[in-house]
Amino acid sequence: MIHDQRAEKFRQIVENKFQIYNSLFMSLPYDKMTNIGMLLPFLGEESKVGYEAGKTPEEIIEEFFKNHTDLQTEEQKLELLFKIIQYIERQVVLFDSIEDAAFPNLHSESDNGTVTNMFERSLQDHKLEKVREKLKDFTVKVVFTAHPTQFYPSSVQRIIHDLRSAITTDSITNIDMLLQQLGKTPFVNKEKPTPIDEALSIISYLRNVYYDSIGELFTKIKRTFGNGNFHLHEDLIQLGFWPGGDRDGNPFVTADVTKRVAEELRSAILKSYYSHLKFVRRRLSFRGVAEALNALSDELYSSIFNGKKITVEDILKRADEAEKILVEQHNSLFLDLLVNFKDRVKIFGTHFATLDIRQDSRIHQKVVDEVFVKICGNVEATYEDKFNKLIQITNKVNADEFEDIVKDTLLTVSQVSEIQELNGLRGMNRYIISNSDAVKDVMNVYAFFKVCGYKDEEINMDIVPLFETMEGLANAENVMNALYQNPIYKKHLERRGNQQTIMLGFSDGTKDGGYLKANWEIYKAKELLTQLSIQNGIKVIFFDGRGGPPARGGGKTHDFYASQGRTIANNKIELTIQGQTITSIFGNKEQAKYNFEQLLTAGVENDVFKNSKKDLTEKERALIIELAEISYQKYSDLKAHPMFVPYLQEMSTLEYYGKTNIGSRPSKRGDGNELKFEDLRAIPFVGSWSQLKQNVPGFFGFGFAMQKMKEEGRFDEVRELYKGSDFFKTLVLNSMMSMNKSYFPLTYYIKNNPKFGAFWDVLFDEYQLSKDIMLELTGFTMLQQEDPLSRKSVKIRERIVLPLLSIQQYALMKIQKGEGNKEAYEKLVTRSLFGNINASRNSA
Repeated sequence: MIHDQRAEKFRQIVENKFQIYNSLFMSLPYDKMTNIGMLLPFLGEESKVGYEAGKTPEEIIEEFFKNHTDLQTEEQKLELLFKIIQYIERQVVLFDSIEDAAFPNLHSESDNGTVTNMFERSLQDHKLEKVREKLKDFTVKVVFTAHPTQFYPSSVQRIIHDLRSAITTDSITNIDMLLQQLGKTPFVNKEKPTPIDEALSIISYLRNVYYDSIGELFTKIKRTFGNGNFHLHEDLIQLGFWPGGDRDGNPFVTADVTKRVAEELRSAILKSYYSHLKFVRRRLSFRGVAEALNALSDELYSSIFNGKKITVEDILKRADEAEKILVEQHNSLFLDLLVNFKDRVKIFGTHFATLDIRQDSRIHQKVVDEVFVKICGNVEATYEDKFNKLIQITNKVNADEFEDIVKDTLLTVSQVSEIQELNGLRGMNRYIISNSDAVKDVMNVYAFFKVCGYKDEEINMDIVPLFETMEGLANAENVMNALYQNPIYKKHLERRGNQQTIMLGFSDGTKDGGYLKANWEIYKAKELLTQLSIQNGIKVIFFDGRGGPPARGGGKTHDFYASQGRTIANNKIELTIQGQTITSIFGNKEQAKYNFEQLLTAGVENDVFKNSKKDLTEKERALIIELAEISYQKYSDLKAHPMFVPYLQEMSTLEYYGKTNIGSRPSKRGDGNELKFEDLRAIPFVGSWSQLKQNVPGFFGFGFAMQKMKEEGRFDEVRELYKGSDFFKTLVLNSMMSMNKSYFPLTYYIKNNPKFGAFWDVLFDEYQLSKDIMLELTGFTMLQQEDPLSRKSVKIRERIVLPLLSIQQYALMKIQKGEGNKEAYEKLVTRSLFGNINASRNSA
């Protein structure tokens, strides 16, 4: 019933509004675009009917030109296609803004996963004290990354923000003016952004969205669960930050960049405090209180603009002075405003978000090798000998004696203490190692600190291995066991409060092992590492990358975390978000607050409201292992297919990601011209499947594994697993969401391609098989039946961008055939990436 009501509301306040406001595009001041609004529906219809009839994109576009225009030259036709792309890009922005503006009306304060819902449930089940207990020692952390899937320049993002506000109040005049501005504002960066540009773009979200949304949510939780004895800890909700610190594969991130971004983060939070304090001072104008707050305001100003150091303790000391006078002399009037300000200071410190350092283990080994040669000479030594020798070093190595990456790595480590001095220990306290699969990968980083002159007790950093490949995940237990037993590392962990963060499955898990296998390996690794850590007296925290379980194909994060059983440590929920996911899921205050709540309650509920469906039985576990192995073999066969990489190279947009000026880093690892599977970055890899509307990483092998069970007469076992296990059910539903964003008719024409036809058939057959068997398993009649709002949103978005996909495929076909203006068609492919990715929102 609630689903039906919300679906009807969605129709009224999203679909209908889009139709109405979309008509305003007809009068937009585009150069030579007055008739685009008239022509576009024809192209949309030609595409829909054409694909259903088995026509190729080339046939559809050519028939569109013939039936609806009188254009003759290639130049005229290309110009029209570029204008259509610009038009559709702006339609996507309009729909985004309408849907985001409708968010508060489509979601209730008492929805599943909200703080209010959790409070009501805790009262009913008499578990209020248990929830309070869990909240005292639980943390949610969202880490923002600069991965290149955010296509909107900052000028467009500002328009989107204003457009959303205008739509909320249904101000036709303002909407019309903003759409006109949108029509004239470029959607494309002329140059690639620098890492500093990327950092500043996300810092603007910190200031304009998260400062308030997290502060307000903290206050809401305090009020909801508070009593005289209950006090929330300030680390309940944390932010992490990778732009400017993540140098894995990004040669443009240097020690100087990291230092500058740390300064920008510190400056941004102090500016937020200064602005917030202005509001507080308007009310707290009482004698004694005003003077204390004015002095604090002056100190913040001096720190922001004159570089004078200020600490959290300094800020709180002034605020405490004001509070004491307010309580003793002024009847605590407006006390809540001052307490709210102090809470923000406790939450965000002088760092705003924790800046992480990340680098690839292979780069680290190169650094260790060169430093070892410089210190010990060119002697034969094992990996273990090298880091053991370097850990004993007492003299600081001079970074200037080295070049390039070695020098920069040493400079980066050397300045950690300086950043911590200004931003606080929470400002920078983690070094993450990509592609970890051995003890040396962690100990090498420890060695960096020693050769940079740090004493053991001065290394105020957590060293975080990132196990992302199948090999890395398989080695994770042995690696961590050896580290926990290593005397030097053991002492380091003691100094860090016997707490170890382990990152799993950031980018390459699904790419490497396929959807089901990757998810199961990560789940299994978490179980083993939980048990191992408990045995060693270590509090383990799991950090999920966007490429891990909650994503790749578009997963529902709350459902994923709420489905984890008691065999997995639940001390903290931590995950990365990136690109357009920042704007689409955490892009405004209402959405950000709601989604932070969803994460928080998922973690608390897991411990407090025990559910047998979360704990896998031995029988369920054995079946998942069997399904995962069958699925992995099927996916491995696909990867081994001789056409796998050539198909992506020649038939998809893979090689165009690097030309988009959206991210500062290269689109693949390695320097060679030959494209190797292992060098493929996960985002262009997953994004290219998404552009083809094939979404292979989200389903391939899963359906095949279930079909095999069915053929063996064991499908009832799979049904029981789906009904009995929240974890497996979440995997199925997330995979179905991924398939719902697929549209194979777009590429039917490849069936007849002599080189790739057979490979395309493999992909399509698995899609069809997976779709049919998952519908049979769930009893649904359509994909995403259980989530009508998401289904409707996907349907409208896919309809908006279908003409864009036709244009993209048309251009790719022209390039493949070597026909016409190759440079123009390549630009057409690149430009069409933008609208497609923004429309699909969580494609990467």
